[in-house]
Amino acid sequence: MVTVIIQNASSAYVYLFSSTRIMSPRICWLCNIFRDGTNGIASKVSLEEVLQWSQSFEKLMATKYGPIVYKTYLKTEYSDENIEFWFACEKYKKIVSQRKRMSMAQKLFKEYIQPQAPREINMDSQAREAVIKNIQEATQSCFNEAQKIVYLHMERDSYPRFLGSEIYRNLFLTLSIRQKALVSMKEGE
Repeated sequence: MVTVIIQNASSAYVYLFSSTRIMSPRICWLCNIFRDGTNGIASKVSLEEVLQWSQSFEKLMATKYGPIVYKTYLKTEYSDENIEFWFACEKYKKIVSQRKRMSMAQKLFKEYIQPQAPREINMDSQAREAVIKNIQEATQSCFNEAQKIVYLHMERDSYPRFLGSEIYRNLFLTLSIRQKALVSMKEGE
């Protein structure tokens, strides 16, 4: 697959070429997310924010659009269950009602933790057993260890690949081109 960026005075478009045909931004779901314009992330995120993502995984996760772009990348790796579990745990911690927390704990266990779960996350048996023990009481911290393991997996494994990915490089390039075009336009005034 080859990526080409076509730019005019006001915007840049990313086209992905496969060996058989062109995937236009209107068809390719990845292109729709990153296209420049009013609906794409490239129109909302700044070059400074994208550069910040490369400083640390923590900074990526702390920004508004970093987790969205990172999740899109994880989908291409077929490992978006990690970030979905991480965010589900964040949501879980905010549940005040013990009854709702118990229900959500069971859902998280069935979806992500139990062996052969539909979106099973990668964790060792010792951590899995700790979660099983902890969800009996469904405290706000019962998934903390599993969430920490998933965070470390993402930080150590997927995050470095994300920084070298076409998704990150294309977004960075698109924003760089746009910023250079804006500077050129201002200098020409």
